[in-house]
Amino acid sequence: MENTNPEWTLKPGDSIKRKELHDQYGGSRQSGISPCTKSDNVIIFTDPASGEQHGYHDEWMPDGRFHYSGEGKYGDQKMTSGNASLLNHAKQGRTLRVFQGARDTVTYQGEFIVDNDDPWHATDAPETDKGPLRKVFVFHLNPIDTEPLPPKETLARMVAALEPVKKIPLEKQDVEKFFVNQNEKTYSADRTEAKLVLEFSNYLHTKGYTTTRRQLLPQGETRPLFTDLHVEEINLLVEAKGSVTRENIRMAIGQLVDYSRLMNKPKCAILVPSKPRPDLIDLAHSQGYAVIWQDDHFYQVSNENISFEPNINP
Repeated sequence: MENTNPEWTLKPGDSIKRKELHDQYGGSRQSGISPCTKSDNVIIFTDPASGEQHGYHDEWMPDGRFHYSGEGKYGDQKMTSGNASLLNHAKQGRTLRVFQGARDTVTYQGEFIVDNDDPWHATDAPETDKGPLRKVFVFHLNPIDTEPLPPKETLARMVAALEPVKKIPLEKQDVEKFFVNQNEKTYSADRTEAKLVLEFSNYLHTKGYTTTRRQLLPQGETRPLFTDLHVEEINLLVEAKGSVTRENIRMAIGQLVDYSRLMNKPKCAILVPSKPRPDLIDLAHSQGYAVIWQDDHFYQVSNENISFEPNINP
């Protein structure tokens, strides 16, 4: 269709029927990212209510930019189609315009531009209807004709208060999956692991040890990481898993690698409900990690370098 490039007449705060918007300027009536056919615009739509079911979290962040999730509901997102049009809008001579809402009446938020120096980052988010985690793009948009708004959403407010490494109480049961809409299966696993951690923590308290957790924010990330348990007096970092499958042991090793690099060289251990198979204990030992499990009301440790004898300086 011929590009007639009609004059843009909407001002920030103006509302319009989405059908009328596309009739006048072009673009798809269904897509969240809509390169226009009748004008030199890329129009994008943000709607927290409908976006959440697809793992999208569009919001103003503490950096003064609007963070906008790319398109693609299933599998890892790719920098093609609408995502490529959004990323390259300035190079292609197109104006980026943001609307609040996705259907019926939408409200114009203003003209934006993708940040030239730091255009996007990748993060984890669930597929549609709380499916498995996948990679999504989050574009960093700078406002042109409006002022940045203060963070309003839960994630943005939490990020604004985050420190790179922060000690938090064990009772503060934040988990990483909170930030990516955990489903029922992972919620059940979290409850099992939380029970393991609490019982082990109570045991350590009887020995005179202090237990806390760590909230970690890697450089360049907007979603924090949360450790399961940290024993202060001996600098022991513990990751709990609700079963002794190979998958869980491997996952715990990966998490401990990720967490420990952000901390001050902690000892590491995997807490599980029963003794794993010998090969899985060897797997943990190959990385220098111990395995801890409960046996007849006593905790067993696979590494003799870690001991929970009563702390003489509680």
